Amino acid sequence: MITEHIFLDMVNDKPQRLNEVLPEIPTNVILNKTITGIGATYTEIKAQRNSIIVEPNRPVIYGKERQEKHKDDNIQGVYQGVDKNKIVKYLERTKRNGKFIKIMTTPESFPKVLDALEEMDIDIRYECFVLFDECEKLTKDCDYRQDITLPMDLFFQCQNKAMVSATPITDLSDPRFSSFRNIKIDPTFDYKRNLNLQTTNNILQRTKEIIPAMLESNEPLFVFVNSTDMIHAMMKNLNLIEQSAVFCSEKSVEKLKELKFKRAYEDWDVDKMMKINWMTSRFYSALDIELNEQPNVMMITDVYIAQWTMFDPCTDAVQVVGRFRNGVSSFTHISNWDYRIPYHSKTFFQVKCECDKIIYEKMNTFYGNASTPEYRAAYYDVLQVLPYKKYLKADGSVNYFKIDNYIDEEMTKVYYGEAKRLAEAYEQGDHFTIVHIHKSYIIGDFERLQIDDKSISTKEKRKRIVEQLELLGECETDADIQYKRDLRAADGFIVDAYDQLGKATIEELKYSVTKIKAAMIIKRHQEKTSSTDVFELVNTFFHVGNWYSRKYIKSKLSEIYTEMEIPRVKAVTSESIREFFDASESNKKKQKGFRLLSRRFEC
Repeated sequence: MITEHIFLDMVNDKPQRLNEVLPEIPTNVILNKTITGIGATYTEIKAQRNSIIVEPNRPVIYGKERQEKHKDDNIQGVYQGVDKNKIVKYLERTKRNGKFIKIMTTPESFPKVLDALEEMDIDIRYECFVLFDECEKLTKDCDYRQDITLPMDLFFQCQNKAMVSATPITDLSDPRFSSFRNIKIDPTFDYKRNLNLQTTNNILQRTKEIIPAMLESNEPLFVFVNSTDMIHAMMKNLNLIEQSAVFCSEKSVEKLKELKFKRAYEDWDVDKMMKINWMTSRFYSALDIELNEQPNVMMITDVYIAQWTMFDPCTDAVQVVGRFRNGVSSFTHISNWDYRIPYHSKTFFQVKCECDKIIYEKMNTFYGNASTPEYRAAYYDVLQVLPYKKYLKADGSVNYFKIDNYIDEEMTKVYYGEAKRLAEAYEQGDHFTIVHIHKSYIIGDFERLQIDDKSISTKEKRKRIVEQLELLGECETDADIQYKRDLRAADGFIVDAYDQLGKATIEELKYSVTKIKAAMIIKRHQEKTSSTDVFELVNTFFHVGNWYSRKYIKSKLSEIYTEMEIPRVKAVTSESIREFFDASESNKKKQKGFRLLSRRFEC
């Protein structure tokens, strides 16, 4: 694909706007803006032509509709809740007023736009310019947003069309891009941003250490985490509930409200901003967050909780920091890693896809040439489970964006196999100057994952807990103390057993619950009966040189054991006095008893 370069200068300490170097976006191009916020969408909104602008998420459209600078630009947002009739009325009003069509739509709502245009006898293929903004989302989101590629078949039929992003994926496998050319904006100034990469084996503890310093400043904090479950857990564990607002999808808003968290919103609004603002992936790109201050911005990845919390250093990170039009005070990425993720090159995944395709086509040939209905049915069942099947549309044609998505996701995962791989990915890109700080803790997220593993037996889980308790040792730090609390919440019995008996004894007893309980009772009995308080109480009622009947000894020791809450290893008898005194049996007035010779221990 041919690449053309257009240079962008700094004028009066600000980057030039896109329309100053490219007055109109050409057709059949993938426009790489390189830096965010230079006005690609603005350029198309101001262009003297009918425009259909496809935006990846509703918050972007919602924000553009309400911006003062666009109040006279005839923008009509189309998303869930905007029906075809409203679009038709907009088109009628636009025609009547002699204005250009400026429709901004989500991919999922694109069919409603087509229906409205058709009703107004407007042929999008010839009468509109179609711009797909933040086009990397086509590749990145198509695995879980089945309809994000809905506009693409018609997109390629349009005479006037383009794709744009500051982080486009240009190595696309769809052959329909063969006629496209790349236009790359090349800033003549240093546009790299500083990024503080914090790699760790304990996300919660590292976040707990970093956030307080950020909260001491007057600037707000924005935390990007693509998991509302993780957001809620972190707010709770870090005691940040009362200082936080969460911006996420409609379903997630409802989910958080069920958890009694009320400050969850579907759209960004500066009036809803709190000291700490948590955002999910629908706010990563295109959205304008215009603040008077420069906030602290943080991204958090936990590879053990979910793959979708991974940020692609080449795209996601660039888009996140680019949301803040007035700049940021600091930009931090906290992440752990999973050494079980193997290293593979991009070629490895491309070849794998090609092999999957060959296997599918061979099996499809067998299916087409099956000699009996039974063979045909068997081949059909096999076709449904082959890996290449997931790349096909309902009509059997290839969805090339899903192939690109697979390769892109696998390459992103590769970065998170080691801390140094992630750092190298940032360093090899064009957008960041990084400071990499690595901090490890005795117990980390991988060990926590082992305890949370519901596929293992109780005995295996307890073995893992004992191993981790050995690692913790004396629990010298707050993090160690908190983790021991977590282990106790997971299995209080084995933690108590470890505290009383130690690892060696538990292993000698082969993790037998019955034997461990008995050993704990004996240990507590021994500890209690050897305590100073018990000695003093026993010595109050029993004295060296005196004789006591068996009946009196049993009765009085039973009272003392009950009063002092001494665990019973076995029934209390008169023989129990030997735990405290050396004694000899003797009878007195035909009563059996003991004469106490000496104390076994001194108080």
